[in-house]
Amino acid sequence: MRGMSFSARAAYTTVALVSFGLIGIALVLQHAVGLDPCPLCIFQRIAYFALALFALIAASLAPRRASRWFGVLALASALTGVGIAGRHVWLQMNPQGMSCGPGLEAMLENFPLTEVLPKVFRGSGDCSESAWTLLGLTIADWSLLWLVILSAATIYIVFARRFRPLIGH
Repeated sequence: MRGMSFSARAAYTTVALVSFGLIGIALVLQHAVGLDPCPLCIFQRIAYFALALFALIAASLAPRRASRWFGVLALASALTGVGIAGRHVWLQMNPQGMSCGPGLEAMLENFPLTEVLPKVFRGSGDCSESAWTLLGLTIADWSLLWLVILSAATIYIVFARRFRPLIGH
């Protein structure tokens, strides 16, 4: 055996499984630990879900050329998540003047979507709070870190001239 190689199919599947795993951790923190998600947390979950979904579709189509288009959609989802998580980290680092307004569900029930989205990205809800940390990093910090890692992995998968083995020769 010449060593273990990682195919595009396996790489996309890994990206999807990591994304679904991180959503699972978020759900455990919400339902078992009691940490309610803020609007930006919810949007990050949506980005992770879209990333996982597109990565699974790309994996199922690999090595055909069509898988690359779904890889690009996965990458767009990951980069969108990076932007959302980056904003979340910024709000936590600069909480002055941030008020905790209603949660996303209450806003969606009471305002049109065109008003909700700007409010969410201004940090309404508990976006500036960091009630839980691990190794000194908040949930938003961890989310940003993982989204950057998943973005880099997806960039490598999509844009490598040919997907080269990641392990061994």
